[in-house]
Amino acid sequence: MAHIDLPPLPGIAGLLAAHPHTAGPLNQLAEALLRGPSPLTPAQRETIAAHVSRENGCEFCARTHGAVARELGGADATDATLRSLLVIADRVRVDGRSVSPEDVAAAREAGADDRAIHDTVLIAAAFSMFNRYVDGLATALPADPADYDRHARALATGGYLQSPG
Repeated sequence: MAHIDLPPLPGIAGLLAAHPHTAGPLNQLAEALLRGPSPLTPAQRETIAAHVSRENGCEFCARTHGAVARELGGADATDATLRSLLVIADRVRVDGRSVSPEDVAAAREAGADDRAIHDTVLIAAAFSMFNRYVDGLATALPADPADYDRHARALATGGYLQSPG
């Protein structure tokens, strides 16, 4: 049961519906990070979001963004560039100050440019905030696990600026 009164929508959807004054800016941020211009594909960015969410223990966000990444064709987690960026994302998730020059050099050596490193850090920081928002208010999980796939299809095709629900 959520800590505050929310509509019967799972995860962040209930929060966005209940608080439209913050829904717009949060959705715009998600759209910019996950669909805006970037050297990283939307699938790679969704994979970073899912990875950070999974490591933060946020089931709703991990399952949602993992499903969106798969819907977008997935990101090859064995790709050296993405692996190096996931190391940076992990560091940011725990403490941004723990990103080392060696982490950045390894990402560059694996093919990441400054923009990819920037985008990774910002996605990891933002999703840590989103995870804490969702879990800090004890939002509900979908009753039907298939809802993750349905929601993922909508996000993959329509992005993050569509109406919640």
